[in-house]
Amino acid sequence: MYESFTPATESTLIRPARRGKHKIFIGMSPGVGKTYRMLEEAHCLRQEGIDVVIGLLETHNRAETIQKAIGLELLPRQEITCSGVTLTEMDTNAVLDRQSQLVLVDELAHTNVPGAEREKRYQDVEVILAAGIDVYSTLNIQHIESLNDTVARLTGVVVRERIPDRLLDEADEVVVIDITPETLEERLRDGKIYAPEKIDQSLQNFFKRRHLVALRELALREVADNVEEDSFEESNTPTAKAPHCNIHERVLVCISTYPNAVQLIRRGARLAGYMHGPLYCLFVDNPDRFLTKEESLHIETCESLCKEFGGQFVRVKDHDVATAIATAAQSYHISQIIIGESQRSRWRTMLRTSLTQKLLRSLKNIDIHIIATEKPST
Repeated sequence: MYESFTPATESTLIRPARRGKHKIFIGMSPGVGKTYRMLEEAHCLRQEGIDVVIGLLETHNRAETIQKAIGLELLPRQEITCSGVTLTEMDTNAVLDRQSQLVLVDELAHTNVPGAEREKRYQDVEVILAAGIDVYSTLNIQHIESLNDTVARLTGVVVRERIPDRLLDEADEVVVIDITPETLEERLRDGKIYAPEKIDQSLQNFFKRRHLVALRELALREVADNVEEDSFEESNTPTAKAPHCNIHERVLVCISTYPNAVQLIRRGARLAGYMHGPLYCLFVDNPDRFLTKEESLHIETCESLCKEFGGQFVRVKDHDVATAIATAAQSYHISQIIIGESQRSRWRTMLRTSLTQKLLRSLKNIDIHIIATEKPST
């Protein structure tokens, strides 16, 4: 990350036009070790000759964190008087004046006290990045805006301090600091996270085992989503040499005007649910054929059912069904395809290459599920 850096000199008081790089250490809850890991990496970089300072550090009186910060330059905080009370915040101007190569900023989602130049700490970080200074910051998964309702539903806690999702999208690197819920509970009981008088209350509320399990899954999935999106972008560039590799499963249900399409969508929705992946439904419309009113209503029903399951309905026109399916599979990075068994007679199937065979020849690293048609009872 720092190969292009050069030592600061008097001639570099005006930093290069490039935007600083942002690395976020994210975890499922307080106490997982985000700040400790950030400080640990900062020490390593300092030993390599990188100019590192601490812009803002919240130790919460944790002995391990306090000890780890020793040896790193800590910039003084800005004092702000609010309603007769003097509080402190990160002194962003001091960070800019210091012109270090890297600044550490703890608790990215923090809301600044009234009277501060900017409302949120992440806004201060954006100013620092715009000045060409690299930033390491920390964040808990529950502070991401789009996950707020999910976290409230899982834990019963409504998080007030939140950051826009774009900060993770724009970050140059996102590192998940992962420990098991059992280890986190042990750290809590040992007094390494909160003061002794807060331990029992924490274990009965936010730090309940089921809450921690759910938050851990959210954190791991969020980082995996970011990695996968980056992989999408890289695999779609003209110079890409390697194909995209899915992290999450993505299910594509191929439907037709046959009645079994509804059955296929339900099967696909169950598969997508088991795999915690998105659902897509594809209908390939033959340009040379007009649908009857009954067929059109059937496709509309399929589209409604797909959306009811939270899926995306895709409709394309193509004479070649296999080519259309293969194109959609590549476009949406599909890993699982569901199709119904052939409705043609065995004799006609023998005379023509089947859809399944065409798909198997044109698609690699994609599982194809052929679902048998339920025969009506006689």
